[in-house]
Amino acid sequence: MEIILLQDVNKLGQKDDIITVKDGYGRNFLIPKGYAIAASPSAKKMHSENLRQRAHKEEKIRMAAREVAGRLSEINLIIGAKASSKGKIFGSVNTIQIAEALKERGFEIDRKNISLPDEQIKEIGKYKALIKLHKEVKAEVDLEIVAE
Repeated sequence: MEIILLQDVNKLGQKDDIITVKDGYGRNFLIPKGYAIAASPSAKKMHSENLRQRAHKEEKIRMAAREVAGRLSEINLIIGAKASSKGKIFGSVNTIQIAEALKERGFEIDRKNISLPDEQIKEIGKYKALIKLHKEVKAEVDLEIVAE
């Protein structure tokens, strides 16, 4: 079954993507929840017209995201955490703390758009976080976890 996504669906696709899914998944989950519509010929035609009209606006958004990505790649975040003498953190550092540290620097980024190499950081050291600013624009931020 071919569908047009109306919003981003994790591990499936981005908004306005036309994808093929199994019939039951599309008919029983995606369409009733409002995540997608069936990709009939008339829906595809309307979809392509909407995309054509939005292309100019999207380019402005993409350029702004690239500018933010350039500024993000230059910063080095230092996050303090309580740790043992061997370097183990009591608890962990997660995306919420990274989002708060970025907010202090003037970047308003949702924690759901931040991904770490591991789910959580449990030791002191240097790490990289990947930040998704746009579906085509991603930035890497250097993190340094230090003991308080």
